[in-house]
Amino acid sequence: MPYDFRRPTKLSRDHVRALQMCYETYARRVTTLLTSGLRQLCQVHLVAIEHQSYEEYIATLAPTTILSVLDMGPLPGTALLEFSVPTALACVDYLLGGPGGEQPTRQLTDLESGLLRNLIEQMLSVLRYAVEPTIGLDPALRSIEFNPQFVQAAGASDGVIVGSFQMRVGNQVCVSTLCIPFASLLPRLQVGKEGRIQTAGEQQAEQQAARQVRAALGNVPVEVSLSFQPVQLTPNEIVRLEPGDVINLRHRVTTPLVVQSGGITFAHALAGRQGSRLAGLVVSNDRRKNP
Repeated sequence: MPYDFRRPTKLSRDHVRALQMCYETYARRVTTLLTSGLRQLCQVHLVAIEHQSYEEYIATLAPTTILSVLDMGPLPGTALLEFSVPTALACVDYLLGGPGGEQPTRQLTDLESGLLRNLIEQMLSVLRYAVEPTIGLDPALRSIEFNPQFVQAAGASDGVIVGSFQMRVGNQVCVSTLCIPFASLLPRLQVGKEGRIQTAGEQQAEQQAARQVRAALGNVPVEVSLSFQPVQLTPNEIVRLEPGDVINLRHRVTTPLVVQSGGITFAHALAGRQGSRLAGLVVSNDRRKNP
């Protein structure tokens, strides 16, 4: 399987199953909430769980939609709960005792926004209950936006986990999405993984993946530097430096040079020559051996 360096970490099957159970619980309880609260036949069920970039997710949304911006305490980052404007207007119409029917795509009035905000907060209570055993998410509604391009919940290339739900409210049908930053979600999904006994198949797959990474990275050229110990100068000394000035390195001849790559010291070496070229003789290796 090709290794995607843009998304080096993906959801495992165990993580997808854990999220699937949470989201299916959420879908069942939201179905009950909407049916009883709106007194209409409503149905919500899980369609898919996908790992995307934030830019890819925003590109799938309609230009005008209901976008609930959520705080995810105690997790860092911002989550998004989205569904269509006609579905939101149908919910408001049913709450006010109306017949529902076809709804336009327009921004909501202050009265409609207040009613919708209360309904979304009830949906978030259901979400909190559904994900409590696995994620421990405590979502809180920050604001409701209508244009996805004005919401910057994450960087364009940041990974997000998008749960898609088919949402039916009366005669209105749409796909509702729940977007959570992948970096915030993954640590909670991995809790307890270290103590779980892996099957033989999982161990073999993990070892195979490690061998593939080592084989792919083993011949990649990297820059390596040999450097003396740093010298401290005052700002006045730096300003007064001129061509021809000599700086005392204060590096003892018997002290090895530092061998670094990417700012990480992995060895020490003595300065020397190999033929007509300067060279370094490695005298110690500080790398930790990995099993």
